Amino acid sequence: MSTAKFAYASNTNFFLASEALNVQPFAIVGVPFDGAVTNRPGARFGPQEIRRASLMLCDGMHPYFEVSPLGLVGDAGDMALPNASSLTEVRRSIEALAAPLFSKHHCVFLGGDHSVTLPLLRAAKAHFGPLALVHFDAHCDTWSDHFGEPSGHGTWTYEAIQEGLVSPHHTVQIGLRSSGERAAREYVADQGGLILTARQLRGMDGPHLEPFIRQVRERVGTMPVYLTLDIDCLDPAFAPGTGTPEPGGLTSSQLLTWLEALASLQCVAMDCVEVAPAYDHAELTSHAAATMVWTYLSGQVAKRLAMV
Repeated sequence: MSTAKFAYASNTNFFLASEALNVQPFAIVGVPFDGAVTNRPGARFGPQEIRRASLMLCDGMHPYFEVSPLGLVGDAGDMALPNASSLTEVRRSIEALAAPLFSKHHCVFLGGDHSVTLPLLRAAKAHFGPLALVHFDAHCDTWSDHFGEPSGHGTWTYEAIQEGLVSPHHTVQIGLRSSGERAAREYVADQGGLILTARQLRGMDGPHLEPFIRQVRERVGTMPVYLTLDIDCLDPAFAPGTGTPEPGGLTSSQLLTWLEALASLQCVAMDCVEVAPAYDHAELTSHAAATMVWTYLSGQVAKRLAMV
């Protein structure tokens, strides 16, 4: 049994939630691990910087959803993960720590590199059953190995489909644009899923995105959705602080449009990963990440309040 525990945050709680975590329907959880990166490390420091950037969001209503998550969000702090060289061991701890949270909260996880999504999906699938996956990223993350290693932050989507954690037909990737062999780049499409590349979305925003949004809604349907947001889906002009930046990405405006429009899906959890503050400029990346998480939460809160 894992002995890992949470290291509870003290003065950096997301949205300054004032009540105990266990009474809040939504929970913020940091996953400070970047031991599986292939380029620049540093995403382990992402959770605290995203929290810090969120402080300017805590006292106002979201301008689109006209709600605030304040009072409905608690902060579980960062997972205290084992100082291990084994990705398998770290993932085992992440899954064990995430599992009880899914039974109590709608969780938003702050990474960390993208390898943390696989154990989060394992825990989510155990609770919700097979999942739909909406995946924002510059990279396909469907390589069958990681430069000779069997697993890493570029293999998790392949592994999730192979393990049956997500339904291939209900898997959607948005913003892909990196180089790679066709077998990896088109893996999701070959398995029956949907890929919307950054090239397809160039110059598209507002009403021009609606046909693409409709495709995603129709594809996902009423399945429980896990939404994973790699901050490098954004162009480096909007998010330079990441380990593997790729020019030609989405704009902040486009991503906000997507998150606002997809709030109607049956989302059960979200993660935001690959924020690496050491490479950031003027806190552009952490502010972008905090705003995207705030928008996701606001959409889910608005939906929840409409049901009450």
